[in-house]
Amino acid sequence: MTTTDTPSAPSSPSSPSSSVETGPAKAGARQWIGLAVLLLPVTLMTADLGVLWLATPYLAADLRPSSAQLLWITDIYGFLTAGTLVIMGTLGDRLGRRRLLMTGSAGFLLASLLAAYAPNAETLIAARALLGVAGAAVLPSTLALISHMFADARQRATAIAMWVTALSVGLAIGPIVGGVLLAAWWWGSVFLIGLPVMLIALVAAPVLLPEYRDPAAGRTDVPSVALFLFAVLPLVYGVKSVASHGPTAGAAGAFAAGAVLTVLFVRRQNRLTTPLLDLRLFRDRAFTGALLTLLLGMTALNGVEYLVPQYLQAVAGRSPLEAGLWLLPGAVGLIAGSQLTPPLARRYRPAYVLIGGLLVSLAGYTAIALAAGAGTASLGLAVIMFGAAPISVLGTTLAVGAAPPEKAGAAAATGQTAYDLGLALGIALTGSVAAAVYRGGIPGDAPAAARESLGAASTVADERLLAIARESFTTALQAASTLSAAFALLTAALVAVLLRKVPTISSGG
Repeated sequence: MTTTDTPSAPSSPSSPSSSVETGPAKAGARQWIGLAVLLLPVTLMTADLGVLWLATPYLAADLRPSSAQLLWITDIYGFLTAGTLVIMGTLGDRLGRRRLLMTGSAGFLLASLLAAYAPNAETLIAARALLGVAGAAVLPSTLALISHMFADARQRATAIAMWVTALSVGLAIGPIVGGVLLAAWWWGSVFLIGLPVMLIALVAAPVLLPEYRDPAAGRTDVPSVALFLFAVLPLVYGVKSVASHGPTAGAAGAFAAGAVLTVLFVRRQNRLTTPLLDLRLFRDRAFTGALLTLLLGMTALNGVEYLVPQYLQAVAGRSPLEAGLWLLPGAVGLIAGSQLTPPLARRYRPAYVLIGGLLVSLAGYTAIALAAGAGTASLGLAVIMFGAAPISVLGTTLAVGAAPPEKAGAAAATGQTAYDLGLALGIALTGSVAAAVYRGGIPGDAPAAARESLGAASTVADERLLAIARESFTTALQAASTLSAAFALLTAALVAVLLRKVPTISSGG
């Protein structure tokens, strides 16, 4: 099925409700089956991340990456996804969202093979970078197609909640599948779970998904693409440099270069008739507030979410499969929160739902910050995930709903950029704080490997030093949780200021 016709405009969350006779057409069975196909690669994205967390101690022992390389292996995927999402989303609006989805799926499949058989840390970093670019093609395509397939505001909110639930299901099954694979195979096998998923998506997409592109998109402005990349990548490098080495002249230069190029990019977009990124979207208060909520909320969540699996294995002594089972409550919390959010948002303003969830998540951060143990980490993460669920659902719904349908790809990509950049910043910022706290607890005369990471310390045949390393990692996790709680409070304050006037979802549909 191919169409370039503009669908009925999805109602904005702030628009008045439409009557049954004049409102957008309801989605039918074909759209819901197509949604199931869209959710397959979405589920894979977080499943792939979850198994990587469990595989981290094993690949660290095998490839012996430095602490900086280990951070790159973990978060280069998120940074490159964030750096190329807007470009990919705009290309999807121009070239076709289904076409871009299939291209990204094929690229993700090939990059997964490269990651699975990476012989060294450098190759694995490169493979993760390719996975990030491929993921940037897939994720905004799925959200943009959802906005096209589900014009009714309530159905769209439900579909987006299912999209977020797919992310949660990936978190749930990823650790279990990864634990089974790691019990029988080498660490690289965890990347192979994407092969059957992407093959199914590639075969089913042409049959079940519509093609959509903006009929008035115009030509892609190549200088804008270059300016965007050269503006974002220095900023990414600056964040990574500060995270790994603290403030340096190189990091300051990268931030300055990124800032100058960002100004040039903005000025060019304002002059173009068909810009790469339509900056008029940012005039909508709900759109801007949604982006900041996604950015800061995910920054708060992901630093702790990244450290807990390592804590369960390296400190609490759980096997990969056992650690996966201990992580299940967190995934269940995210699924429950994602499904509860749409009915709450139809009854209460989104700001109230978001602030309520953030306050709930504070209880989880506090529990981890004050107490140690596998049970506390598991329960605390479950509370955090339940409270953070409205951020993903409502942040994405508000961002996509604020844009006209022909700009849905760019809007979805921009929202996903904020989401993924928040995830990456969570690892970079809280992970760096945790790394500094960990290193501060290791004796100065300890072997260099022990100071790099807990995984490296486990290779040192010294039980006393290993006990100190485990205690230091526990303290590091608690420090990271305290920082995440501060980010959660900041997010709640921004929501209160920017989103308090956004009406209930039912008012938009």
